[in-house]
Amino acid sequence: MSSARQELLHLLATKSFRLGEFKLSSGGTSDYYVDCRTTTLDARGSQLTGQVFLDEIRERGWRPQAIGGLTMGADPVVVAVAVTSGEIHGFLVRKAEKQHGTGQRIEGFREKGARVVIVDDVCTTGASTIQAIAVAREFGFEIAGVMCLVEREEAKGRPNVEKAASPAPFVSIFTATDVRREHLRQKDGPSSPIFAVAASCELCGRPAVTNMPRNRCEVHKA
Repeated sequence: MSSARQELLHLLATKSFRLGEFKLSSGGTSDYYVDCRTTTLDARGSQLTGQVFLDEIRERGWRPQAIGGLTMGADPVVVAVAVTSGEIHGFLVRKAEKQHGTGQRIEGFREKGARVVIVDDVCTTGASTIQAIAVAREFGFEIAGVMCLVEREEAKGRPNVEKAASPAPFVSIFTATDVRREHLRQKDGPSSPIFAVAASCELCGRPAVTNMPRNRCEVHKA
């Protein structure tokens, strides 16, 4: 893993990852939440986001003219990549058409036939990413690739995004498991003497992270 990628993971685990009980925009619930904007809108986080996305785009040889996604999760990612690259333009996809002015859904770069990359900060069910893909194609963009910063793999949104993006590939920079692991490593330290000996928390059934004094998950260990 590159130093920029490792530092970005560290920031996500520190600034964006929280354990607890959360209701998701998809309607489901989760024992963790990832708010990528606290990282992508951080001064250093923005630099790292732009560099890591740009490195991935160049490594895959996509050569896009522009990068964009559905507002607002994609907004800081788009700006970070555009500024870092100095040559890849940005565009934003509105969630609905404006009721005034031109009524357009795509703001910023608007060159029909251009190769573009669609981005998002978090992919859960993939609904926002899929919406951006559909609007971009309807406008006339050629999609070279689709990317997200963090993929919540347990939500199983990947097949939906891959189907919508095809034949363009879908790439995630990190999975939520990557970020959770780094978050726990930072919190407990690499040499923590406390280890779980049971597979699940006695209170809720989630994976246990400690057995002192009882088998408890991250949420209930205090």
